[in-house]
Amino acid sequence: MPTPTPTDDFDLALDPQVVEVLRNQLPTVAARTVGAVVAEIDVYADPLQGRMGANITEAVRVALGAFLRLIDRAENADPAEALGTALDGAYALGGGEARSGRSIDALLAAYRVGARTAWHEWGGAAVAGKVPPEMIVRFAERVFAYIDRLSAASVAGHGDELATSGRVREQYLERLGRALVTAAPPEELVEHAARAGWEPPKSLTVLLVGAERARFLAGSLDPRTLNLAADVIDEDLPGDLRVLLVPDTGPSRATVWRALAQEPAVVGPAKPWTEVAASYGRAVRVLRVHGMRPGGVDTEELLTDLVLTADPEALADLRARALAPLGELPAATAERLAETLLSWLLHQGRRDEVARHLTVHPQTVRYRMSQIRTLYGDTLQDPGTVLSLILALSTRPPGSAETDGQA
Repeated sequence: MPTPTPTDDFDLALDPQVVEVLRNQLPTVAARTVGAVVAEIDVYADPLQGRMGANITEAVRVALGAFLRLIDRAENADPAEALGTALDGAYALGGGEARSGRSIDALLAAYRVGARTAWHEWGGAAVAGKVPPEMIVRFAERVFAYIDRLSAASVAGHGDELATSGRVREQYLERLGRALVTAAPPEELVEHAARAGWEPPKSLTVLLVGAERARFLAGSLDPRTLNLAADVIDEDLPGDLRVLLVPDTGPSRATVWRALAQEPAVVGPAKPWTEVAASYGRAVRVLRVHGMRPGGVDTEELLTDLVLTADPEALADLRARALAPLGELPAATAERLAETLLSWLLHQGRRDEVARHLTVHPQTVRYRMSQIRTLYGDTLQDPGTVLSLILALSTRPPGSAETDGQA
């Protein structure tokens, strides 16, 4: 709220009879002031027809009435009270304009129009009441000084409302973002979105990127993009990492790739907006396994790897069981046979293709497969065994010896 300023500027003692004439004109002056505002300031033409119009009309009446009390020392021994009431009203009016989405410019223009209209009406009454010229000059000065103070109070109210509402909305948007990435129930997400004034898109894509780059991306991405600090969601994530929830990027997510340029990032899959927690979880998994690289890491290109590493302990058990027949061999021999078996399975037993892939002679392939069949027997004909071997061999750690091309 504004702090009332000194009232010395309003130490103006008009004849009580003149003050009474001005007071009797108050309804007319208020109506003409509102009419002038409507006629000269387009933005208020429609609002003045409804509830907002009633509020502004009342604000004009209160402001003009407070001014009369300021100059009527006989009625008001303490003009600070009248000024404080007027400033409070102007402050609230500025806040209301901010909540309505209007800039302060229109309201300041309305004050100027109002001051001109009020002075025209009341100045005429002062002249008719034979108020001395020097007092009329002082009267005019007081009118415009009063309007200046009301304008300043409204500017303060407008600015404070914007600052407050901006902070509150940021808090609502942050709560919405956290609810989204932590998989809150859909009905809760809808409630968070409504409270934040956020229009839900069809889909969201998670983008993990450094804090500095995230600031530059703001102008390139949908304005509904939510920006969260990663360590607020998960304290194990880097403090300078941001989690962006980007609306409707499309199947190719071309908008994101263009905006990223060559910046390090991880891009998750596009998901329905209430299911974006899946995109977040996948992006974080890729970040922890692969890190970020210039130009961005696309999680959609790592689906096989993500599936194979979803349960490392189970994968290690599968690998140990599937590769057990190779366990008693020397490391170099086991590595050569494992490499040959994987190529054989992937090329569906086409010996020449396996030989080209391994850059060995086809007879070498034949000899190695003979060894492998001795170790595995008829299980190589079992589809389940073949699948287990492909998974185990595709994910095995490098052997202790390099393949030398010899059997």
